[in-house]
Amino acid sequence: MMFTTKKRIIASLVTGICFTFLTYYITLPALSVFSVGFWFYLTFSILAFAWPFLIPAKGAVKIKRKNGQFAGVSFEKGKGGLTVKILAAVCAAPLVFCLLAGLFTSTTLFYAKQYASVITVEEADFATDMPETTEVSNIALMDTESAIIIGNRTLGALSGVVSQYVISPAYTQINYADTPRKVSPLEYSDFFKWMNNKKSGIPGYVMVDPVNSGAEYMPLDEPLYYAESAYFGKDLTRALRFSYPTKIFGSISFEINEEGKPYYVVACMKPQVGLFGAMDVSEVILFDPHDGSSEIMDVEKTPSWVDIVYTGYLASEKYNWQGTLSGGFFNSIIGNVGCKQTTDDFGYIVRDDDVWYFTGVTSVTADESNIGFILSNARTGAYKFYSVIGAEEYSAMGSAQGKVQEKGYTASFPSLINVSGEATYIMVLKDENGIVRLYALVNVENFSIVATGETQREAMTAYRNQLAAAGSGNASEEQTTVTVTDLQIVTMSDGPTVYLTAEDGTVYKGYLETDEALIRVRIGDRIQVSYTETGVDGLYRILKWSFVTE
Repeated sequence: MMFTTKKRIIASLVTGICFTFLTYYITLPALSVFSVGFWFYLTFSILAFAWPFLIPAKGAVKIKRKNGQFAGVSFEKGKGGLTVKILAAVCAAPLVFCLLAGLFTSTTLFYAKQYASVITVEEADFATDMPETTEVSNIALMDTESAIIIGNRTLGALSGVVSQYVISPAYTQINYADTPRKVSPLEYSDFFKWMNNKKSGIPGYVMVDPVNSGAEYMPLDEPLYYAESAYFGKDLTRALRFSYPTKIFGSISFEINEEGKPYYVVACMKPQVGLFGAMDVSEVILFDPHDGSSEIMDVEKTPSWVDIVYTGYLASEKYNWQGTLSGGFFNSIIGNVGCKQTTDDFGYIVRDDDVWYFTGVTSVTADESNIGFILSNARTGAYKFYSVIGAEEYSAMGSAQGKVQEKGYTASFPSLINVSGEATYIMVLKDENGIVRLYALVNVENFSIVATGETQREAMTAYRNQLAAAGSGNASEEQTTVTVTDLQIVTMSDGPTVYLTAEDGTVYKGYLETDEALIRVRIGDRIQVSYTETGVDGLYRILKWSFVTE
């Protein structure tokens, strides 16, 4: 079909405006020069306005010139349109050039040192920072896959809810009341469910206990009207984009504050290198999904109840920049001198009212061993490195699975604890349905020391017995003679624990399940104790002991 020049101008305006609006409404690019998506959006918008002139025409637009100066525009008959084609190319070419130049000059090839300096890593001592563990209540042993199964079972018992909603698979790991929890909101299952329920909103969320494998449905007094599964103006990402058109959104996490009120925590990204390189979190948006109100703040001012600002993947990526690029780009490719990187997964630990990511660190050229591990704060982005040499996580997972290979269980990604002064991996073993069946502990330095149990207590006791039999112990052993001035036996989740107080106020502890003879100690007895530090001031673990006879 042939168009006159005037029709082409009308078609250009109509299609250009429609394309520009609809593309923005659907793809929601950030209107920022630091966003790759923005450059694509701008380029295609220009082409949308120009396309009617890019096909053969009866009439063409021609620019008049007089003495080399612009003298107006005229319409001429013919197959032309060449001038408009050139104009479109002239407009689009610089955008494409800027995009390619921005991508090229933001690479590690030119800015290896800048990538490596994005974070600062503090070297810390394992025994000091990781007190001896008696019971695991601060580690999310359950992975998201198992949380989804347990959460769906909980929702399935609520007939009035399950018929209209589903649970979002994007569980967020949080610290709630000083314990690990995984939370996820309900979502509309499809467009028609949203149409039927948009006035009443989403009635609640699911909270999973990843330590004890429980789940609970949490109804809300104020329903959620903004959600990822909602449509049009109630779509979460669209509402955020219209409120913050220039922000580059990173992770969007569902969290609850200390009163149980839900929010979406949105990380806003900014390049640290060049135009697009080393994207890192610069600001945080707190979005209320009930009324759509929000607040933006610098990342340093994020409230303490917020747990996830930096994702585990971003935390690992930033450490890898430093670990591989500190010696320069070419060293990261050829020499690999001093290059180290994280393993390709991570676990969670709750410490000091924050969620921390745990992952091992291995040499780039190593296969199955770690040279240490890092903890990264999910809210502040702080890093700590611990030099603990031993098996990497997947080797430990293989050892745990091999311990019960006849059952065909699979291990979750482990976390790290201190047991009797030994760096120890702890994980859960799941059946083919994703249900937690066993707990497992694997020694980091000697992954042939493996213990499993149906409960934490059973696994911990079996592991301590193996350590005692192997004569293992990393912490320095000291010896003294004390008079017992107080004695208490406390039942912990991992069994009865004996606390002996000496005359100087120092407390020594031992475990009845690994040393039954402790039951014979009485107040006033004089005993010789071989002990080691537990990581808690004034509290020491008994390695060996004996009565002192005068």
